[in-house]
Amino acid sequence: MADEASRLSRPKEPRRARLPRWDPEAFGKASEHIARFLGTGRFIAWMTVFVFVWVTWNTAAPDRLRFDEFPFIFLTLMLSLQASYAAPLILLAQYRQADRDRVTAEQDRKQNERSIADTEYLTREVAALRMGLGEVATRDWLRSEFEELIRQMELRAAAVRAGRQEAPGREPGE
Repeated sequence: MADEASRLSRPKEPRRARLPRWDPEAFGKASEHIARFLGTGRFIAWMTVFVFVWVTWNTAAPDRLRFDEFPFIFLTLMLSLQASYAAPLILLAQYRQADRDRVTAEQDRKQNERSIADTEYLTREVAALRMGLGEVATRDWLRSEFEELIRQMELRAAAVRAGRQEAPGREPGE
């Protein structure tokens, strides 16, 4: 009984896996390379040449050299086997591409959110600057004020020359 309790209180020793181990990333990359090749015209051309040579050999060669007679059962088996491996490899490659697209879309969404936040911040800053500029004297306003002062000084000077001096701050003729 004590032996059982001590056995249950300790984790099991790791067992050696009977199945081979592989790197899922390396397997995924290999499947993408295969799927890219299966989707090319070069693959179709090579497959066409292979089937043509197979059929030609098994119809035109002497009987003793033929290895797959007319309904070409062995060729059908090979093509079915190739298709049964190609479909899952293509699906795996598509899943990996979809995962990459999802990550890219998420990064784009976050970048767009940052851009929108930056744009809103800059918009508020520009509005604050415009409001501040409304209170700042502009060149045209200063020019008009100076012109008004010069006109008043010229009127006073003319009044002094004419011998009549008005009280300061009043317009001549008032």
